[in-house]
Amino acid sequence: MQAGYSSLPELLEIVPLGHPVSATITVPGSKSITNRALVLAALSAGEVELHGALWSEDTQVMVDCLRELGYMINVHPDAAEAANRKIVVYGRQKRVPPGGSAEQPLELFVGNAGTTARFLTAMLCLGRGVYRLHGTSRMHERPQRELFDALRQLGYKINSPNGRLPAIIHGGGPLSGKCRVSIRESSQFASALLLCADAGGWTVEVDDDNAEESPYVLMTRQLVAAFPHHGGSFRIEPDASSGSYFWAAGELLRRRFGKAGLIKVAHWPESGWQIDADFPKYLPLPPTLSRAKHLGDSIMTAVILGPGAGGKVTFTDLGRLRLQECERVAALRSELAKCGAQVMEEGDTLEILPGELHGAEIETYNDHRMAMCFATLGLQVPGIKIKNPACVSKTFPNFFHKLAAPPPGGLGVELRNGRTGEKLKLC
Repeated sequence: MQAGYSSLPELLEIVPLGHPVSATITVPGSKSITNRALVLAALSAGEVELHGALWSEDTQVMVDCLRELGYMINVHPDAAEAANRKIVVYGRQKRVPPGGSAEQPLELFVGNAGTTARFLTAMLCLGRGVYRLHGTSRMHERPQRELFDALRQLGYKINSPNGRLPAIIHGGGPLSGKCRVSIRESSQFASALLLCADAGGWTVEVDDDNAEESPYVLMTRQLVAAFPHHGGSFRIEPDASSGSYFWAAGELLRRRFGKAGLIKVAHWPESGWQIDADFPKYLPLPPTLSRAKHLGDSIMTAVILGPGAGGKVTFTDLGRLRLQECERVAALRSELAKCGAQVMEEGDTLEILPGELHGAEIETYNDHRMAMCFATLGLQVPGIKIKNPACVSKTFPNFFHKLAAPPPGGLGVELRNGRTGEKLKLC
Protein backbone atom coordinates (compact mmCIF):
# COMPACT_ATOMS: atom_id res chain seq x y z
CA MET A 1 0.00 0.00 0.00
CA GLN A 2 1.48 3.33 -1.05
CA ALA A 3 1.25 6.50 1.00
CA GLY A 4 0.60 8.55 -2.13
CA TYR A 5 -2.64 10.28 -2.97
CA SER A 6 -2.22 11.04 -6.68
CA SER A 7 -4.82 8.38 -7.54
CA LEU A 8 -7.62 10.23 -5.75
CA PRO A 9 -10.26 11.88 -7.94
CA GLU A 10 -11.40 15.48 -7.44
CA LEU A 11 -14.64 14.17 -5.92
CA LEU A 12 -14.56 11.03 -3.79
CA GLU A 13 -17.63 9.10 -2.66
CA ILE A 14 -17.56 7.06 0.54
CA VAL A 15 -19.78 3.96 0.53
CA PRO A 16 -21.12 3.21 4.04
CA LEU A 17 -20.00 0.03 5.75
CA GLY A 18 -22.77 -2.56 5.57
CA HIS A 19 -21.45 -4.89 8.28
CA PRO A 20 -19.32 -4.81 11.43
CA VAL A 21 -15.56 -4.62 10.89
CA SER A 22 -12.85 -5.77 13.28
CA ALA A 23 -9.64 -3.85 12.69
CA THR A 24 -6.56 -2.45 14.40
CA ILE A 25 -5.30 0.58 12.50
CA THR A 26 -1.83 2.10 12.59
CA VAL A 27 -1.76 5.85 12.11
CA PRO A 28 1.25 8.01 11.20
CA GLY A 29 3.38 9.88 13.69
CA SER A 30 2.29 13.07 15.39
CA LYS A 31 2.72 16.15 13.22
CA SER A 32 3.04 18.37 16.27
CA ILE A 33 5.79 16.24 17.77
CA THR A 34 7.58 15.62 14.45
CA ASN A 35 8.00 19.31 13.61
CA ARG A 36 9.05 20.16 17.16
CA ALA A 37 11.56 17.31 17.10
CA LEU A 38 13.00 18.47 13.77
CA VAL A 39 13.80 21.89 15.23
CA LEU A 40 15.29 20.42 18.39
CA ALA A 41 17.36 17.96 16.35
CA ALA A 42 18.70 20.75 14.12
CA LEU A 43 19.76 22.70 17.23
CA SER A 44 21.26 19.63 18.92
CA ALA A 45 24.94 18.90 19.41
CA GLY A 46 24.98 15.60 17.53
CA GLU A 47 23.30 13.19 15.16
CA VAL A 48 19.66 12.52 16.05
CA GLU A 49 17.56 9.69 14.63
CA LEU A 50 13.83 10.40 14.66
CA HIS A 51 11.85 7.16 14.46
CA GLY A 52 8.17 7.08 13.51
CA ALA A 53 8.31 10.62 12.12
CA LEU A 54 5.35 11.74 10.05
CA TRP A 55 6.06 12.26 6.33
CA SER A 56 3.37 14.60 5.04
CA GLU A 57 3.15 18.06 3.48
CA ASP A 58 3.56 19.85 6.81
CA THR A 59 6.65 17.88 7.85
CA GLN A 60 8.17 17.76 4.38
CA VAL A 61 8.04 21.54 4.14
CA MET A 62 9.91 21.75 7.46
CA VAL A 63 12.58 19.34 6.20
CA ASP A 64 12.83 21.26 2.92
CA CYS A 65 13.31 24.55 4.78
CA LEU A 66 15.96 23.09 7.09
CA ARG A 67 17.82 21.66 4.11
CA GLU A 68 17.58 25.01 2.31
CA LEU A 69 19.15 26.57 5.38
CA GLY A 70 22.05 24.14 5.12
CA TYR A 71 21.27 21.30 7.52
CA MET A 72 22.11 17.77 6.46
CA ILE A 73 19.06 15.53 6.80
CA ASN A 74 18.64 11.95 5.59
CA VAL A 75 15.21 10.38 5.17
CA HIS A 76 14.61 6.61 5.17
CA PRO A 77 11.45 4.48 4.73
CA ASP A 78 9.60 3.09 7.73
CA ALA A 79 8.60 -0.54 7.26
CA ALA A 80 5.89 -0.35 9.92
CA GLU A 81 3.93 2.63 8.53
CA ALA A 82 3.94 3.90 4.94
CA ALA A 83 3.37 7.53 5.94
CA ASN A 84 6.24 7.54 8.45
CA ARG A 85 9.98 7.89 8.00
CA LYS A 86 13.18 7.53 9.95
CA ILE A 87 14.71 10.98 9.69
CA VAL A 88 18.36 11.51 10.60
CA VAL A 89 19.27 15.11 11.41
CA TYR A 90 22.85 16.28 11.88
CA GLY A 91 22.71 19.01 14.49
CA ARG A 92 24.94 22.06 14.38
CA GLN A 93 25.40 22.68 18.10
CA LYS A 94 22.79 25.43 18.49
CA ARG A 95 24.10 27.28 15.43
CA VAL A 96 21.75 28.32 12.62
CA PRO A 97 23.32 28.70 9.16
CA PRO A 98 23.55 32.26 7.83
CA GLY A 99 20.96 33.89 5.61
CA GLY A 100 21.35 36.34 2.77
CA SER A 101 21.63 40.09 2.55
CA ALA A 102 19.05 42.83 2.93
CA GLU A 103 19.00 43.13 -0.85
CA GLN A 104 18.81 39.37 -1.41
CA PRO A 105 17.46 37.55 1.66
CA LEU A 106 17.40 33.77 1.87
CA GLU A 107 13.88 32.74 0.79
CA LEU A 108 12.06 30.01 2.71
CA PHE A 109 8.58 28.78 1.71
CA VAL A 110 6.48 27.33 4.54
CA GLY A 111 3.30 26.42 2.62
CA ASN A 112 0.28 26.48 4.94
CA ALA A 113 2.16 24.83 7.80
CA GLY A 114 1.58 26.91 10.91
CA THR A 115 4.13 25.00 12.97
CA THR A 116 6.83 25.49 10.33
CA ALA A 117 6.05 29.18 9.95
CA ARG A 118 6.07 29.92 13.68
CA PHE A 119 8.95 27.61 14.71
CA LEU A 120 11.25 28.85 11.93
CA THR A 121 10.48 32.48 12.73
CA ALA A 122 12.09 32.03 16.15
CA MET A 123 14.84 29.73 14.94
CA LEU A 124 16.00 32.09 12.17
CA CYS A 125 16.56 34.84 14.71
CA LEU A 126 19.44 32.71 16.02
CA GLY A 127 21.23 32.90 12.67
CA ARG A 128 23.09 35.75 11.02
CA GLY A 129 21.98 37.57 7.92
CA VAL A 130 18.54 38.13 6.46
CA TYR A 131 15.77 35.60 5.78
CA ARG A 132 12.37 35.96 4.11
CA LEU A 133 9.57 33.64 5.24
CA HIS A 134 6.50 33.29 3.05
CA GLY A 135 3.77 30.73 2.39
CA THR A 136 0.38 30.18 0.82
CA SER A 137 -2.25 32.89 0.69
CA ARG A 138 -4.05 31.28 3.66
CA MET A 139 -0.80 31.25 5.67
CA HIS A 140 -0.43 34.95 4.92
CA GLU A 141 -3.82 35.49 6.61
CA ARG A 142 -2.93 33.61 9.78
CA PRO A 143 -1.69 35.60 12.82
CA GLN A 144 2.00 36.03 13.71
CA ARG A 145 2.08 39.42 15.46
CA GLU A 146 2.36 38.14 19.05
CA LEU A 147 5.41 36.05 18.11
CA PHE A 148 7.03 38.92 16.22
CA ASP A 149 6.49 41.22 19.20
CA ALA A 150 8.01 38.73 21.65
CA LEU A 151 11.11 38.35 19.47
CA ARG A 152 11.40 42.13 19.21
CA GLN A 153 11.38 42.26 23.02
CA LEU A 154 14.54 40.12 22.85
CA GLY A 155 16.17 42.60 20.47
CA TYR A 156 15.53 41.02 17.06
CA LYS A 157 14.45 42.95 13.99
CA ILE A 158 11.47 41.59 12.02
CA ASN A 159 9.85 43.49 9.17
CA SER A 160 6.17 42.75 8.61
CA PRO A 161 3.73 45.52 7.76
CA ASN A 162 0.65 43.69 9.05
CA GLY A 163 1.88 41.24 11.70
CA ARG A 164 1.69 38.31 9.30
CA LEU A 165 3.76 36.61 6.63
CA PRO A 166 5.56 37.35 4.43
CA ALA A 167 8.16 38.67 6.86
CA ILE A 168 11.80 39.68 6.71
CA ILE A 169 13.79 38.32 9.66
CA HIS A 170 17.17 39.82 10.53
CA GLY A 171 19.15 37.17 12.37
CA GLY A 172 21.00 38.48 15.39
CA GLY A 173 22.44 35.29 16.85
CA PRO A 174 21.84 34.37 20.49
CA LEU A 175 20.65 37.42 22.43
CA SER A 176 20.12 36.57 26.08
CA GLY A 177 17.05 38.20 27.53
CA LYS A 178 13.48 37.85 28.64
CA CYS A 179 10.28 38.05 26.64
CA ARG A 180 6.59 37.61 27.29
CA VAL A 181 4.20 36.08 24.75
CA SER A 182 0.45 35.64 24.57
CA ILE A 183 -1.14 32.40 23.37
CA ARG A 184 -4.52 34.02 22.90
CA GLU A 185 -4.39 33.34 19.15
CA SER A 186 -1.99 30.39 19.00
CA SER A 187 0.08 28.24 21.32
CA GLN A 188 2.61 27.91 18.50
CA PHE A 189 3.97 31.36 19.39
CA ALA A 190 5.06 30.15 22.82
CA SER A 191 6.20 26.77 21.50
CA ALA A 192 8.43 28.46 18.91
CA LEU A 193 10.17 30.47 21.62
CA LEU A 194 10.48 27.53 24.02
CA LEU A 195 12.04 25.29 21.37
CA CYS A 196 14.78 27.87 20.77
CA ALA A 197 15.10 29.25 24.29
CA ASP A 198 18.17 27.24 25.32
CA ALA A 199 20.08 28.04 22.12
CA GLY A 200 19.15 31.71 22.34
CA GLY A 201 19.61 32.22 26.06
CA TRP A 202 15.98 33.33 26.30
CA THR A 203 13.71 33.34 29.30
CA VAL A 204 10.16 32.92 28.02
CA GLU A 205 7.12 33.93 30.04
CA VAL A 206 3.77 32.73 28.70
CA ASP A 207 0.52 34.57 29.18
CA ASP A 208 -1.52 31.45 29.87
CA ASP A 209 -4.86 33.09 29.11
CA ASN A 210 -6.12 30.57 26.59
CA ALA A 211 -7.06 27.20 28.06
CA GLU A 212 -7.63 25.85 24.55
CA GLU A 213 -3.96 26.27 23.72
CA SER A 214 -2.10 25.60 26.97
CA PRO A 215 -1.92 21.78 26.48
CA TYR A 216 0.21 22.35 23.37
CA VAL A 217 2.60 24.57 25.33
CA LEU A 218 2.87 21.83 27.95
CA MET A 219 3.64 19.34 25.16
CA THR A 220 6.52 21.53 24.03
CA ARG A 221 7.96 21.87 27.54
CA GLN A 222 7.78 18.09 28.07
CA LEU A 223 9.32 17.35 24.69
CA VAL A 224 12.21 19.75 25.31
CA ALA A 225 12.87 18.04 28.64
CA ALA A 226 12.83 14.53 27.13
CA PHE A 227 14.79 15.21 23.93
CA PRO A 228 18.36 13.88 23.37
CA HIS A 229 20.01 17.28 22.84
CA HIS A 230 23.51 15.80 22.48
CA GLY A 231 22.54 13.22 19.89
CA GLY A 232 20.81 9.88 20.01
CA SER A 233 17.47 8.33 19.14
CA PHE A 234 13.96 9.64 19.67
CA ARG A 235 10.67 7.88 18.88
CA ILE A 236 7.67 9.91 17.81
CA GLU A 237 4.33 8.57 18.97
CA PRO A 238 1.28 8.15 16.69
CA ASP A 239 -0.84 11.21 16.00
CA ALA A 240 -3.85 11.17 18.31
CA SER A 241 -5.81 13.66 16.20
CA SER A 242 -5.41 11.35 13.20
CA GLY A 243 -6.38 8.36 15.28
CA SER A 244 -9.64 10.03 16.32
CA TYR A 245 -11.24 9.26 12.94
CA PHE A 246 -10.91 5.53 13.52
CA TRP A 247 -12.21 5.67 17.09
CA ALA A 248 -15.12 7.63 15.62
CA ALA A 249 -15.58 4.95 12.97
CA GLY A 250 -15.88 2.40 15.76
CA GLU A 251 -18.52 4.56 17.48
CA LEU A 252 -20.53 4.77 14.25
CA LEU A 253 -20.44 0.97 13.93
CA ARG A 254 -21.50 0.60 17.55
CA ARG A 255 -24.52 2.80 16.91
CA ARG A 256 -25.48 0.90 13.81
CA PHE A 257 -24.73 -2.69 14.72
CA GLY A 258 -24.62 -2.63 18.51
CA LYS A 259 -21.08 -3.95 18.75
CA ALA A 260 -18.50 -1.87 20.58
CA GLY A 261 -14.72 -2.00 20.48
CA LEU A 262 -14.34 -3.52 17.03
CA ILE A 263 -12.03 -0.78 15.69
CA LYS A 264 -8.91 0.14 17.62
CA VAL A 265 -5.83 2.26 16.96
CA ALA A 266 -2.49 0.54 17.46
CA HIS A 267 0.09 1.89 19.91
CA TRP A 268 -2.27 4.51 21.29
CA PRO A 269 -0.23 7.30 22.99
CA GLU A 270 0.05 7.13 26.76
CA SER A 271 2.64 9.87 27.35
CA GLY A 272 0.04 12.52 28.14
CA TRP A 273 1.66 14.89 25.62
CA GLN A 274 -1.28 14.94 23.20
CA ILE A 275 -4.59 16.20 24.53
CA ASP A 276 -6.39 14.33 21.74
CA ALA A 277 -5.24 11.03 23.21
CA ASP A 278 -8.28 11.48 25.49
CA PHE A 279 -10.66 11.17 22.53
CA PRO A 280 -11.83 7.58 23.30
CA LYS A 281 -12.84 8.70 26.80
CA TYR A 282 -15.61 10.83 25.30
CA LEU A 283 -17.34 8.03 23.42
CA PRO A 284 -20.30 7.87 23.51
CA LEU A 285 -20.46 11.66 23.37
CA PRO A 286 -21.31 13.52 26.58
CA PRO A 287 -23.85 16.39 26.48
CA THR A 288 -21.05 19.01 26.43
CA LEU A 289 -17.51 19.01 25.05
CA SER A 290 -15.02 21.86 25.27
CA ARG A 291 -11.92 22.53 23.22
CA ALA A 292 -10.54 24.34 26.25
CA LYS A 293 -11.07 21.50 28.75
CA HIS A 294 -11.45 18.22 26.91
CA LEU A 295 -10.02 17.93 23.38
CA GLY A 296 -7.86 19.71 20.84
CA ASP A 297 -8.38 19.47 17.08
CA SER A 298 -10.15 16.12 17.47
CA ILE A 299 -13.18 18.01 18.75
CA MET A 300 -13.95 18.41 15.04
CA THR A 301 -14.25 14.62 14.81
CA ALA A 302 -16.62 14.67 17.77
CA VAL A 303 -18.73 17.36 16.09
CA ILE A 304 -19.54 15.14 13.11
CA LEU A 305 -20.74 12.48 15.56
CA GLY A 306 -23.12 14.99 17.13
CA PRO A 307 -26.26 14.48 15.00
CA GLY A 308 -26.37 10.76 15.83
CA ALA A 309 -25.64 11.05 19.52
CA GLY A 310 -29.27 10.58 20.58
CA GLY A 311 -29.60 13.95 22.31
CA LYS A 312 -28.47 17.54 22.05
CA VAL A 313 -24.68 17.99 22.18
CA THR A 314 -23.03 21.36 22.79
CA PHE A 315 -19.45 22.06 21.69
CA THR A 316 -17.89 25.05 23.41
CA ASP A 317 -14.72 27.19 23.33
CA LEU A 318 -14.20 26.69 19.60
CA GLY A 319 -12.67 30.09 18.86
CA ARG A 320 -9.21 28.74 18.02
CA LEU A 321 -10.71 26.69 15.18
CA ARG A 322 -11.54 29.91 13.34
CA LEU A 323 -7.84 30.78 12.88
CA GLN A 324 -6.53 27.54 11.41
CA GLU A 325 -6.48 26.05 7.91
CA CYS A 326 -9.95 27.46 7.32
CA GLU A 327 -12.68 29.05 9.43
CA ARG A 328 -13.51 25.66 10.87
CA VAL A 329 -16.48 26.58 13.05
CA ALA A 330 -18.40 28.05 10.12
CA ALA A 331 -17.22 25.24 7.84
CA LEU A 332 -18.46 22.50 10.19
CA ARG A 333 -21.82 24.21 10.60
CA SER A 334 -22.25 24.76 6.86
CA GLU A 335 -21.29 21.26 5.72
CA LEU A 336 -23.30 19.49 8.44
CA ALA A 337 -26.31 21.60 7.48
CA LYS A 338 -25.89 20.41 3.88
CA CYS A 339 -26.32 16.89 5.24
CA GLY A 340 -29.55 17.82 7.03
CA ALA A 341 -28.16 18.41 10.52
CA GLN A 342 -29.71 20.95 12.87
CA VAL A 343 -26.72 23.04 13.94
CA MET A 344 -26.85 26.36 15.81
CA GLU A 345 -23.78 28.58 15.97
CA GLU A 346 -23.65 31.18 18.72
CA GLY A 347 -20.38 32.86 19.59
CA ASP A 348 -17.75 30.13 19.73
CA THR A 349 -20.30 27.41 20.45
CA LEU A 350 -21.98 24.86 18.20
CA GLU A 351 -25.18 23.21 19.41
CA ILE A 352 -26.21 20.09 17.50
CA LEU A 353 -29.61 18.45 17.75
CA PRO A 354 -30.27 14.77 16.99
CA GLY A 355 -31.59 13.92 13.56
CA GLU A 356 -31.29 11.86 10.40
CA LEU A 357 -28.64 12.83 7.86
CA HIS A 358 -28.41 12.47 4.10
CA GLY A 359 -25.60 12.65 1.57
CA ALA A 360 -24.09 15.81 0.11
CA GLU A 361 -21.05 17.10 -1.72
CA ILE A 362 -18.76 18.29 1.04
CA GLU A 363 -16.62 21.38 0.52
CA THR A 364 -13.32 20.80 2.32
CA TYR A 365 -11.92 24.34 2.02
CA ASN A 366 -8.55 22.69 1.34
CA ASP A 367 -8.59 21.62 4.99
CA HIS A 368 -7.34 18.13 5.73
CA ARG A 369 -9.42 17.76 8.88
CA MET A 370 -12.65 18.73 7.13
CA ALA A 371 -11.98 16.02 4.54
CA MET A 372 -11.24 13.33 7.10
CA CYS A 373 -14.12 14.24 9.42
CA PHE A 374 -16.75 14.02 6.71
CA ALA A 375 -15.19 10.94 5.13
CA THR A 376 -15.65 9.30 8.54
CA LEU A 377 -19.28 10.41 8.60
CA GLY A 378 -19.62 8.77 5.18
CA LEU A 379 -19.01 5.38 6.78
CA GLN A 380 -22.61 5.65 8.03
CA VAL A 381 -24.39 8.23 5.85
CA PRO A 382 -24.96 7.25 2.18
CA GLY A 383 -24.04 9.71 -0.53
CA ILE A 384 -21.23 11.62 1.20
CA LYS A 385 -18.87 12.93 -1.48
CA ILE A 386 -15.63 14.68 -0.55
CA LYS A 387 -14.29 17.50 -2.73
CA ASN A 388 -10.50 17.74 -3.07
CA PRO A 389 -9.81 14.64 -0.94
CA ALA A 390 -6.06 14.92 -1.67
CA CYS A 391 -5.86 17.76 0.87
CA VAL A 392 -5.40 15.06 3.54
CA SER A 393 -1.77 14.98 2.40
CA LYS A 394 -1.13 17.82 4.85
CA THR A 395 -1.02 15.45 7.82
CA PHE A 396 -2.27 11.96 6.80
CA PRO A 397 -1.37 11.20 3.17
CA ASN A 398 -2.56 7.59 3.26
CA PHE A 399 -5.81 8.20 5.14
CA PHE A 400 -8.06 6.96 2.33
CA HIS A 401 -5.79 3.97 1.80
CA LYS A 402 -6.43 3.05 5.44
CA LEU A 403 -10.17 3.25 4.82
CA ALA A 404 -9.96 1.09 1.69
CA ALA A 405 -7.43 -1.55 2.81
CA PRO A 406 -8.95 -4.87 3.91
CA PRO A 407 -9.22 -5.65 7.63
CA PRO A 408 -7.53 -6.01 10.02
CA GLY A 409 -5.11 -3.28 8.81
CA GLY A 410 -7.87 -1.22 7.20
CA LEU A 411 -11.64 -0.92 7.21
CA GLY A 412 -12.38 -2.41 3.78
CA VAL A 413 -14.43 0.63 2.71
CA GLU A 414 -15.54 0.95 -0.91
CA LEU A 415 -14.47 4.25 -2.45
CA ARG A 416 -15.85 5.57 -5.73
CA ASN A 417 -15.18 8.37 -8.15
CA GLY A 418 -17.86 10.85 -7.13
CA ARG A 419 -18.48 11.90 -10.75
CA THR A 420 -18.46 8.59 -12.58
CA GLY A 421 -19.35 6.10 -9.85
CA GLU A 422 -16.30 4.02 -10.77
CA LYS A 423 -14.99 1.90 -7.91
CA LEU A 424 -11.45 2.91 -6.97
CA LYS A 425 -8.53 0.64 -6.27
CA LEU A 426 -6.00 2.33 -4.03
CA CYS A 427 -2.81 0.31 -3.98
